[in-house]
Amino acid sequence: MAMVLPEVVEGERFGRRTWFVRKKGFAWERPFSKADIKRFGDETPPDGDILAVTVEDLHEKEAVLEAHPKAFFNIQHFDNYPAVLIQLNKVTKRELREAIVDAWLAAAPPKLAQEFLASLKRKR
Repeated sequence: MAMVLPEVVEGERFGRRTWFVRKKGFAWERPFSKADIKRFGDETPPDGDILAVTVEDLHEKEAVLEAHPKAFFNIQHFDNYPAVLIQLNKVTKRELREAIVDAWLAAAPPKLAQEFLASLKRKR
């Protein structure tokens, strides 16, 4: 889904598949580390593939987490960082597309983001 957005390049950062816009990462695969799993304690950690996406700021993060409690979540490692985690086996295609586009908009240079949004309006 990310590759259809303007100027997106797929690469790797910290050994994880990552999607970039003008060298700025906005979405990446985020498997749990042993430390992450340990922090869940007696709780069962989410299963399946996990994607991390950036959000505009911490207020947006809270809004996203409240709006999508079944598929979107946070872990201690991401406290005070503008990103959310998405459990891919629980998210709808529409929610995932929205999250990826919003992450791209948060990372893209303002002019590129404005051009993209204008192109969407022209398509309507």
